[in-house]
Amino acid sequence: MARNKKREGRPQSSIYAHIVGWGMRVPRSILTNKDLAAIIETSDAWIQSRTGIKERRIADEDETTARLGLFAAKQALAITDILPQEIDLIIVATSTPENIFPSTASLIQHWLGANNAGAFDLSAACSGFVYGVDMAAQAIRSGSIETALVIGAETMSRVMDWQDRGTCILFGDGAGAVVLQGKTTPGGLLSSVLRSDGAGYDLLGLPTYGGIEIRSQDGLKDPQLHKMFMAGSEVFKFATRVIGESIKQALKEANITLKDVKLIIPHQANERIIQAAARSLNLSDDLFMSNLAHYGNTSAASIPIALYEAVEQRRINVGDYIVFVGFGGGLTWAATVIQWTVPQPGDQVVNRRQERKRRAGYALVNLRVSLRQWQKRIGRIFRFFSRREPL
Repeated sequence: MARNKKREGRPQSSIYAHIVGWGMRVPRSILTNKDLAAIIETSDAWIQSRTGIKERRIADEDETTARLGLFAAKQALAITDILPQEIDLIIVATSTPENIFPSTASLIQHWLGANNAGAFDLSAACSGFVYGVDMAAQAIRSGSIETALVIGAETMSRVMDWQDRGTCILFGDGAGAVVLQGKTTPGGLLSSVLRSDGAGYDLLGLPTYGGIEIRSQDGLKDPQLHKMFMAGSEVFKFATRVIGESIKQALKEANITLKDVKLIIPHQANERIIQAAARSLNLSDDLFMSNLAHYGNTSAASIPIALYEAVEQRRINVGDYIVFVGFGGGLTWAATVIQWTVPQPGDQVVNRRQERKRRAGYALVNLRVSLRQWQKRIGRIFRFFSRREPL
């Protein structure tokens, strides 16, 4: 209660939402173009020439959407002095949640020990992370929360039709996360543009229960249920159009120009899309961050993964203006302008005391989770023997 009282009365205009932590996690297993050529009619040269992708990560059985997101979140928190119990809100952008409900965000909230946080999943396909960052920033600027964790996490390999060459060559698995915190220092998230055009719902999607086409019993047996589909050429045209438009609009609202921008981090869908966007804005390809060659399209996870690597490569420094831009199913698209205000991780002073508290908290959560699992097992054993008839 004390924390909520502390927020009351703070003028909204004095609060700025800053990214203060960032993290990523990708699966262990690598699937190369050569590996794909062994299961479908394609080749390394064909895939690279049309997409720029060389390899992608594929989740093993124990690497779920929530677990990938959890590890990315822990890494993001490790950069900050923030403890899990200080997080007020967790948003997970995903198209491949653990369940329809409960939310993947709730699972991560539990495993982190973020006992004071609200948590929900957000569905905006590959635009989802940018949507989530904007929603978290709006809540911070309103004064209703102080700290938010936004995660983009996907296991796209589990919803692929591995006989569809138009989609299965593109996608990979992974997770990225950022921590946002309210500060009175100017900077952080300066503007956002969020858009949708539901008329394009049939160009890119993932059918599931409740859809018009699958309400019947026959529909539930459809082999394409829970398999992604995409009209590639139409999505390509849409993406190349909206990237430039949304970047220009977000920059206009932030009152800065393209000349002020140090780096653009687009959704990593296809190298040709990124190149076309650069041409439409009369910009060099070098201004666009790209790690597509190694991870493929990781949907909502692609922008935070690319952000993490951009910071690691020292492509972002204090005071730089950067742009996130995403596009995906819905159709949806979004862009946000951020002024970076955090020193490089190696330049920061590590708070060892907070780090020890974090590690102790994670150990306690792991113990609680293990105890609960044992309680369930003992309960099942007890129920089994209680149902047996006496001799």
